[in-house]
Amino acid sequence: MQLFKTLLNSCLTEIQAMKRLTSVIATGLALGLSFGAQAGTLEDVQKRGSVSCGVSTGLAGFSQKDENGTWSGLDVDVCRSVAAAVLGDASKVQYKPLTAKERFTALQSGEIDILSRNTTWTHTRDTSLGLNFAGVNYYDGQGFMVSKDLGVSSALDLDGAAVCIQAGTTTELNLADYFRANGITYNAITFDTSDQTRAGFESGRCDVLTSDQSQLYALRIGLKDPSSAMVLPEVISKEPLGPVVRQGDDQWFNIVKWSVYAMVEAEFMGINSANADQAKSQGNPGQQRLMGVDTDSGEKMGISNDWAYNIVKQVGNYGESFERNVGQGSPLKISRGLNAQWNKGGIMYSSPVR
Repeated sequence: MQLFKTLLNSCLTEIQAMKRLTSVIATGLALGLSFGAQAGTLEDVQKRGSVSCGVSTGLAGFSQKDENGTWSGLDVDVCRSVAAAVLGDASKVQYKPLTAKERFTALQSGEIDILSRNTTWTHTRDTSLGLNFAGVNYYDGQGFMVSKDLGVSSALDLDGAAVCIQAGTTTELNLADYFRANGITYNAITFDTSDQTRAGFESGRCDVLTSDQSQLYALRIGLKDPSSAMVLPEVISKEPLGPVVRQGDDQWFNIVKWSVYAMVEAEFMGINSANADQAKSQGNPGQQRLMGVDTDSGEKMGISNDWAYNIVKQVGNYGESFERNVGQGSPLKISRGLNAQWNKGGIMYSSPVR
């Protein structure tokens, strides 16, 4: 009898082991099919003849549409650089305006190929949403904008203030952490879009508007009287902003990542939209390699070897994009700061294109 029980227990153990193995195999196959379904973005883009890019509903300097329907901005230039790299034409972009709450769902569902919409790279977003951040195109930090009539000079003076916030952003959590850490209270008033937060601030519904500092400068110039508001000195968070793609398609991830890097590296090498042709024909070995001479850098990603040349020639290097969109050549007039090249006092840095 004891022998029978021993044999029975042994058989049951083996059956349970087989069930676990079957479950693991089924899960692996499901994941493989899931990732496989997400792969092939490059082929989809090439067949469609355009890049579908998620942008903001309108943020000066980053992604904004003018009266003629033309989009421009630092984030828009990322979309354009990808189109230049993949299709050889920076104009081949379909823009999809998205609110903060809509943006990740649109990317996860395949509605867009890339999200380039002042989006902060965080651990949670990078590890739990099925998404990959493909680099940083603007290093930012959260701040506060107040009316000068409020008579405050520091965020620590805002105890009990009504604060306008855009829903679905890291801003909400950062604000809660900062006020709790400093033992002060606030009343949150949330809106779906940045334009709504600006309207709420301007109408007096809140005492202060909080967001990434770059966004505060963009919203300030949209006020009826920009000089009536000021940005306080405190920066309460790190906000690395950059483009996002779906996980499971490494080829597309590489293309978007290196499209951002190409603009940064071109500035470092002294190549811009005006001298790209000269750099390609007469530049030093590093310049020529970046411009597609005697290299298979494009082939390794499944695109033309002159991918970076097309980006720089049609969109410009990172410095050109920064200056015309948010820098001294723009209404925002934001200084380079952290977004200067690594050898110019900033932290903007590209891995070598070689």
